[in-house]
Amino acid sequence: MEIQQKLRAQLWAVANNLRGNMSANEFMYFSLGFIFYKYLSEKIEKYVDQALENDGITFKQLWDSQEEETIELQNEVKNQCLEDIGYFVEPQFLFSSIIERINRKENILPQLERSLKRIEDSTLGQESEEDFGGLFSDIDLASPKLGKTSDDKNNLISSVLIALNGIDFGADEATQIDILGDAYEYMISQFAAGAGKKAGEFYTPQEVSRILAEIVTLGHPRLRNVYDPTCGSGSLLIRAAKIGHAVEIFGQEKNPTTYNLARMNMLLHGIKFSNFKIENGDTLEADAFGERQFDAVVANPPFSAEWSAAEKFNNDDRFSKAGRLAPRKTADYAFILHMIYHLNDGGTMACVAPHGVLFRGNAEGAIRRYLIENKNYIDAIIGLPANIFYGTSIPTCIMVMKKCRKDDDNILFIDASKEFEKVKTQNKLREEHIRKIVETYRDRKEIEKYSHCATLQEIADNDYNLNIPRYVDTFEEEEPIDIKAVMAEIKELEAKRAELDKEIEGYLRELGIVE
Repeated sequence: MEIQQKLRAQLWAVANNLRGNMSANEFMYFSLGFIFYKYLSEKIEKYVDQALENDGITFKQLWDSQEEETIELQNEVKNQCLEDIGYFVEPQFLFSSIIERINRKENILPQLERSLKRIEDSTLGQESEEDFGGLFSDIDLASPKLGKTSDDKNNLISSVLIALNGIDFGADEATQIDILGDAYEYMISQFAAGAGKKAGEFYTPQEVSRILAEIVTLGHPRLRNVYDPTCGSGSLLIRAAKIGHAVEIFGQEKNPTTYNLARMNMLLHGIKFSNFKIENGDTLEADAFGERQFDAVVANPPFSAEWSAAEKFNNDDRFSKAGRLAPRKTADYAFILHMIYHLNDGGTMACVAPHGVLFRGNAEGAIRRYLIENKNYIDAIIGLPANIFYGTSIPTCIMVMKKCRKDDDNILFIDASKEFEKVKTQNKLREEHIRKIVETYRDRKEIEKYSHCATLQEIADNDYNLNIPRYVDTFEEEEPIDIKAVMAEIKELEAKRAELDKEIEGYLRELGIVE
């Protein structure tokens, strides 16, 4: 924990050196990109040095040699790196080599740009190409935000890299990978806290991720795969995969910059390139995974976003069976239907949604009725506190879905909206709040003023309205008022006031203010 806290503090201090005139989300990509570059450099250098131990030569020494017999060994090393860790970069382009140039007072920007490009280009035609291609495309070393002149830019970037050089990432230790991955996620959360409305595009608060991840893994000690159709920076996916010991991770992200962040996040958490597949694109308009289904589906889709609701979707298997398309201005049920389509029969889906999905009518009401009456997919509704997501203060809920439900005659409602801790401007769920939610869901417990298992008949009687207060009564009766005691207190106060009025009048006469 001490190492973890120290690394967090060090990395955040380095990131703030870049801040300058940049917004939180602008300087995030520079900071995280440089951290990732250092990590990849250290990882490959340690990997190759260990592979060459029996040859009595280091990575840098091998590439400095021009002897004919070393050329073949160089090719072997390069191929082994591409096969095992997915990328390759020559020693002259490593982070440590850039630091040497800084120490020689050189302008590092051209070589740094080449170095980042060499990592990406090394994967062309390889199995890892999709996972590494364009990873550093958001690092614009010519950006005026880095300084007015070339010297200004060089000095700023050099100072950041020197500061990073003083931090030990321990890229070859499994425990250090977890610590670095945690620190990376911590930084993303810190950027999210300062990014306002844009934060929701790339980060789900850690405590909400915990709830979603634990719910979809209940009863599944080992998942084959996990999927997030709007994966942002990938933190929710990583948490679900870790808790469920998932072998493979799949996700899609519309924003190209956030898509890059997700792939970096995967690799920094020690997830091998061959074990994850993150696609860039609009999950509703251009689904990257066709008919593929997954053991667990988690998501925090954009709340009430717009989508095309085009006529073609009436013939799309993801949406057509519901009989209605989600409204063009509120795509919430489009995301929900998309996720259900990609869920295995024995799997669990959990997603965050605005409260409106529980009670809005017209097309959404028809889809909701279809999910309950025709399919009986809805397993639980969990109400969350307001103001726990960055960039919005609206209250939200978690919808839990299963295709093959064991408890098929009811829906569990949990009202966890009043149990939180206020921290500065955000509401936070603490460990006891998370545990209570997960355990109540797991055991389908009924707790007064907190949870209720509503029968399908009860829900039909409410015209398929799932608004939580209809099923969980949280009304607190006020204590009865003793009218006689209140009247006696009022009379006593009036008598005291009359005495005070006389006393004040006496003072005023002494001062000659009144006669």
